[in-house]
Amino acid sequence: MKINIIIALCLASMHVFGQKRITISGFVKEKGSQELLTGANVYITRSATGAATNNYGFYSLTIPASDSVTITCSLVGYETITKTISARTDVELSLALSSIRQLDEVTISARKQDDNVSGSAQMSVVEIPIDQIKKIPSLLGEKDVLKGLQLMPGVQKGTEGQTGLYVRGGGPDQNLIILDDAVVYNASHLFGFFSVFNSDAIKRVELTKGGFPARYGGRLSSVVEMDMKEGNKEKLHGEGGIGLISSRLTLEGPIKKGKSSFLVSGRRTYIDVLAAPVLNVMQKKKEQKGFRPGYYFYDLNAKINYDLGAKDKLYVSGYLGQDKFYVKEESGSFKMKAGLNWGNTTATMRWNHVFNRKLFANTALVFTNFNFTTTSYIREPIVDESNATTESRLRYDSRIQDLSFKSDFDFYPNASHAIKFGVQATRHKSTPSALAMSGTDAEGTIDPLEKPMYSLEGGAYVEDTWQPFDALKMNLGFRMSYFKADKKTYLNPEPRFSAALKLAPDFSAKASYARMNQYVHLLSNTGLGLPTDLWVTSTDRIAPQQSSQVAFGVAKDLQNKGLTITLEGFYKDMKRILSYQEGASFLGVNGENANDVSWQDNVTSGKGWSYGSEFLIQKKSGKFSGWIGYTLSWIYWKFPELNNGQTFHPRYDRRHDVSVVGIYELNKRITMSASWVYGTGNALTVPSAIYYPMSDNFFTRYDPSDKALNDLYLNQNSNDRRYAASEFPAKNSFRAEAFHRLDLAIQFHKKKKRHERTWEFSVYNAYNRKNPFFYDRSEEKMSDGEWKTVLKKYSLFPVVPSFSYNFKF
Repeated sequence: MKINIIIALCLASMHVFGQKRITISGFVKEKGSQELLTGANVYITRSATGAATNNYGFYSLTIPASDSVTITCSLVGYETITKTISARTDVELSLALSSIRQLDEVTISARKQDDNVSGSAQMSVVEIPIDQIKKIPSLLGEKDVLKGLQLMPGVQKGTEGQTGLYVRGGGPDQNLIILDDAVVYNASHLFGFFSVFNSDAIKRVELTKGGFPARYGGRLSSVVEMDMKEGNKEKLHGEGGIGLISSRLTLEGPIKKGKSSFLVSGRRTYIDVLAAPVLNVMQKKKEQKGFRPGYYFYDLNAKINYDLGAKDKLYVSGYLGQDKFYVKEESGSFKMKAGLNWGNTTATMRWNHVFNRKLFANTALVFTNFNFTTTSYIREPIVDESNATTESRLRYDSRIQDLSFKSDFDFYPNASHAIKFGVQATRHKSTPSALAMSGTDAEGTIDPLEKPMYSLEGGAYVEDTWQPFDALKMNLGFRMSYFKADKKTYLNPEPRFSAALKLAPDFSAKASYARMNQYVHLLSNTGLGLPTDLWVTSTDRIAPQQSSQVAFGVAKDLQNKGLTITLEGFYKDMKRILSYQEGASFLGVNGENANDVSWQDNVTSGKGWSYGSEFLIQKKSGKFSGWIGYTLSWIYWKFPELNNGQTFHPRYDRRHDVSVVGIYELNKRITMSASWVYGTGNALTVPSAIYYPMSDNFFTRYDPSDKALNDLYLNQNSNDRRYAASEFPAKNSFRAEAFHRLDLAIQFHKKKKRHERTWEFSVYNAYNRKNPFFYDRSEEKMSDGEWKTVLKKYSLFPVVPSFSYNFKF
């Protein structure tokens, strides 16, 4: 009897371990355009076994063989589909999802919300559908993906209207901004008021604030990953818009129907054209006919893709954007020209290959370039009887250029593991500052300040999304980063971990840890993201920045209401962060000639830390959608050479940050939206006192109550107070007024026979809140003749109404 039982158990175990397993794999596409869909959930119905499509729409599921299985595929914004197939052998199954835009209202409202949050091991990830971004009110009607991200918790806004992102205590340079695998260094147009990303050309945008997967590296605070549309493979499609300051047009369609497609998207502002008549009138009144300033920006996105067969796809994409600001003046023998130009160029070539049903690879060659140039030419007469003129020219350049190679693999050995691994290598060529001067009033030509610097950055990584049992899913990763500059080599291990424990079908607890290193740095003393901010790399003297971040949170899906709720807390420690020394800028230190010092002599290194909590309730689809976000956080910096070595808050420290966004589709023809934001004022440094010159070498502090001293000053200086000196308190010890603003918009849609048009009317800052842009302490003479020290607040935008016309065909 015992022998028989043992034999039976052995046979049973052999049956379990010997059971045949099959793999179902393929691509998920959008029905009608054949656009590949990222992040779609493909799973066995009524089972915990499932997978999500990668960035190229590929998925793989390994399950026990059976006569048949039912597959479910879902993605927010698309109709959920199910399909029953035979599962006796490996299956290649591609799926097509219909956009909810093609469905009627009843189907949309009845649609089940996906449990993406509670079903994923990843945390601190924010994704806003592009269609939702296009409905949010915006400044002058310019839809902006970065400003959409600014409305999410954990993301602090810069100053009024700026597109800079300050994520969990990090600066704007600590965000890895990726467009089709290419790094974008400067993401701002119009001195920071608009981003360089045309939303008509973008398919997906995702922000990761913590718990970074091992495949990402090179920045401390966040990853903003954007994918361009691939182009419609079935028919020609276009969309565009005409706004107050710019117009845009996007065209996409098949090159060879069903096999290849193209996309071209362009945008240009016409501020220079609109301003010309106004400037002409002003110049006539002031008799300055030869003076003419101007500004414009443009950007261009392009992409082609080709199916080389069932297992191979080729993509080529690029971006080109430029800002140009210029001033010209000519009067008699006097002539002046000055310009400020900056822009990005990226190019990406990618090859996708499916080795088999379990192994997928993407190999990319990437070029990216950011350059900033300022030029000046002056010709003026010499003050003598010769009627001769003198000429001088100045050119200042700053540039960073990358050439990268990367290869990433997705391996799906079984239903419990999804493994990613790969290598990346980037050659940086940076020229932080190159100044050239020449002319009859200059002693020869000044050579460039800095010779081009070459460095190599690399990384190898592996990560595994492991589900040991139904309730637990983990992402375990490790990255080894490498950087070599001159004779110095940096090698840094970067462990990563994130996990989600499902406590109920729609509720989970999450935790994560990530270490990051940053080898490319932005030097700024404005905080505004201006093009004069310099991009530099680590050197023998400048070590890489490093951060460690832990986060904990809970997530809940309210299936019956289509809501997702998340609550997270985080702590981040930052080492070797860079800042300019007191009084330093890209042209020198404390007024020293820029030719005498290197940028490495201008900077100082310190540490920082931040912590806080974030709350988000979000609804991504339906007749009413939007979100409410709240952040409570603290940010601290400490530099031995700043603020006398004392701890201080950086400029973008905000204790409270609130955003409320609502989008309501009244009917098929009318969409209304509103957004309200509130934030604690920025931490600033303003003068605490003013000193006046009583003699050539003596300054005295101004005291309005000391009449005798005041009279003495007035007598000696003839009522001229321009040459006062200021006394500054502790760094950033002044807190600006709270920031809040309400924006409103309404869209009127109408479907024509061959196209769809939308009129949008919006109001930025609807209740005319005078939010502080900057402060200045000065002296004003009162009506009684007394002088008084006052702190003036300067605001930027009052109520700004706008309208735009948008179309699709």
